[in-house]
Amino acid sequence: MDKAKKQKDDGLTRRGFLGMATAATAAAALPRVAGAVGEGRDVLDVAIIGGGLAGLTAARDLKRAGCESFVVLEARDRVGGRTLNHDLGKGYFTEAGGQWIGPGQTAVADLARELGVGTFPTYWEGKTTFLAGGAHATVAMGGGFNTDKRLTSELEAMAKLVPSGAPWTSPRAAEFDAMSLGDWLAKKNIAPEDQIGWTTGSVLSGGNVPARLSLLHWLSMINSADCNYERLEAVKDGAQGTRIAGGSQILSIKMAQALGDKVKLGTPVLRIEHWNDGPVTIRTAKGAIRARHVIVALSPPLCNQIAFDPPLPEKRREMQRHWPAMAPARKTAHVYKKAFWREKGLNGWMIQAKGPVLWAYDNSPEDASFGVINAFVANGQLPSDREAAGAELARIYAEALGDEALHPVAYYDHDWGKVDRWTLTCVSPMPPGFYTTYGEALHPPAGRLIWSGTETAEIWAGYMDGAVRSGHKAALQALQALNERKA
Repeated sequence: MDKAKKQKDDGLTRRGFLGMATAATAAAALPRVAGAVGEGRDVLDVAIIGGGLAGLTAARDLKRAGCESFVVLEARDRVGGRTLNHDLGKGYFTEAGGQWIGPGQTAVADLARELGVGTFPTYWEGKTTFLAGGAHATVAMGGGFNTDKRLTSELEAMAKLVPSGAPWTSPRAAEFDAMSLGDWLAKKNIAPEDQIGWTTGSVLSGGNVPARLSLLHWLSMINSADCNYERLEAVKDGAQGTRIAGGSQILSIKMAQALGDKVKLGTPVLRIEHWNDGPVTIRTAKGAIRARHVIVALSPPLCNQIAFDPPLPEKRREMQRHWPAMAPARKTAHVYKKAFWREKGLNGWMIQAKGPVLWAYDNSPEDASFGVINAFVANGQLPSDREAAGAELARIYAEALGDEALHPVAYYDHDWGKVDRWTLTCVSPMPPGFYTTYGEALHPPAGRLIWSGTETAEIWAGYMDGAVRSGHKAALQALQALNERKA
């Protein structure tokens, strides 16, 4: 067994906010593969590609069902996929990746409970600061956002017609997918001061501006939240309402610890052969293995980095090729000696009308023993140099929170588009026309290949909960296929 590996990667996101302008140490011992994964004659029952929440959940389910003939192949030198913790020391962490859970997200909540991982509320009490030029204003938002109820009610009514896991099957799919969210909003005579809010919300939750985001896709996201727009976007009683004690990556770390040497890190898959009839040969940078079935727990565009022999069905290939993968995101964290903004009646939330700060928020530990401000930032409006970026953000924070913000004790910056070739996109900003053209190819297995990952979830696709749900489903599919072959 190799030495423990401490997680110290710099720091994404996910799911933002706005419709307006200790669990033990997460530096945990992980199994690592020292050499080839094995070129032996043995054929495994299942090979799982991807060591994020989906792949590890599937592996955990296989093991719990009594299946021991499997392996998890992870390209990175860590587990967790699009969840990643910054180690702040003394058992504290702040997230560089996906981090929240909320009402209706029972799959990830159950997983945390089973793993003995606690949760706590996201901080929202106090006033939010809006920045525009050299001016700023503070507004009490109540943990949500002041969205036009008339418009959200219209969206909620339409969302009832759009199945979240298969929006292309909606009776109005062609109509909704022919327009963007921006097209729909343009007809609603939205006040100029409200337009920035809709833009901020769609960028943070959907990954792109309203003009480039399919209305059908947006409605499917609302459908996941039980057709409740505020549940989708709000913090209080919403999808951003609860945090994971020990940082969200702890879920993957604990699952990997329990799986032991069945998890092979630093093992990217290069080629998959005989997927149509099997046994499947999986060629990696460290050797080859054979398996009866393969769970591909990857974001669809990542599948383009694998050669398939024979080629995948045309519709599946085209879907992967055209999948939007241009929202890798950049997330930062400033650490302070204390959460001084709370003493001023502020909640640490900041929204900038024009500038690099899409949304900054209080990400301090539950005991508030020190303060943390995390932010989703616009890359093109922030220096690429880490130190310069941290200083610029601190200056902006000082406008909103006071001069104390100029003196962080630590700064973390994770640009997923630059530092991680295995994360092409953090969310999937579906453009108009995509789902009605390619959606039907997303779910069906191809030969011995079972597709998994948060994008394939029937509800909460794109969220941590969706990833866990997809892992459960993939494990069931694999077990059923194995039983059918034994019958």
